Amino acid sequence: MNFILIAVIVLGGIALISAVILYVCSKKFAVHEDPRIGQVSAILPGANCGGCGYPGCSGMANALVKGADAGSIDGLFCPVGGSDVMNQVADLLGMAVANTEPKVAVVRCNGTCEFRPRIAVYDGLKTCTAVNSCGAGETGCGYGCLGCGDCVNACSFGAISMNPETGLPEVDEDKCTSCGACVKACPRHIIELRKKGVKKRRVYVRCVNKDKGAIAMKSCKAACIGCGKCEKECKFGAITIENNLSYIDPDKCRLCRKCVEACPTHAIVAVNFPAPKVRVDASETVAAKETSSEAVSSNVEQKQEEVKA
Repeated sequence: MNFILIAVIVLGGIALISAVILYVCSKKFAVHEDPRIGQVSAILPGANCGGCGYPGCSGMANALVKGADAGSIDGLFCPVGGSDVMNQVADLLGMAVANTEPKVAVVRCNGTCEFRPRIAVYDGLKTCTAVNSCGAGETGCGYGCLGCGDCVNACSFGAISMNPETGLPEVDEDKCTSCGACVKACPRHIIELRKKGVKKRRVYVRCVNKDKGAIAMKSCKAACIGCGKCEKECKFGAITIENNLSYIDPDKCRLCRKCVEACPTHAIVAVNFPAPKVRVDASETVAAKETSSEAVSSNVEQKQEEVKA
């Protein structure tokens, strides 16, 4: 009986000493979290997409609170929540947030099945990363879309889908949050986040092929050949040619669309613009009026003859 009592006393003493040690450690090494972090996390959408550049919404909330303590949260933006969420965060932290123009993902490849025929058959793991590591893929273009849909799988908002007819991904502007997950998933970097623009209108080069013109045209009929016609046509310095590829700066572009007309391969596209008005030649208009007047005169003469008869 004495052994049992001694064991109970020893174990109780060990438990008491351990409890005291744990209490002291918890007080000494305690991590005090700013309550504002939890409040900011509650405002954020909770998508944890990483589009803000931080590991999840909790990381973004921590960065916002630290930025507020430093005196500025400029440069921090939640692409999913947008301006509405950022304004709520700014009100909570007592800060001013800069207005950020919304962006959307664009696919910079126009190499459809029509323009970029298959020259090989790939029989392996159907992911863009795997196909890219094996070579150029099933077509001759080593820069264009591989069509396996890694970007579709990476999108958490269902904003990207593969078009079975063209073999290219398509972005739903209304669903896209510009989180950038598709940009990171594409091994060939053909997806870019660009400003939505006024009335969602954009002009950009739908090609990333850096080969010289003749080589690029062999692999894809819709490729940019780096001829420089678009650059010469632009009066605002928005277009530059580098590595045989033209690029349009969205900050300088004035959406005049003259480059679209100048491009010989139609590699430059204009999105969400109204259809161009059909111009009628003045000579055709005059001829139509003369024909109409002759028809009226003929009808009048015919009626006069009927009356005389």
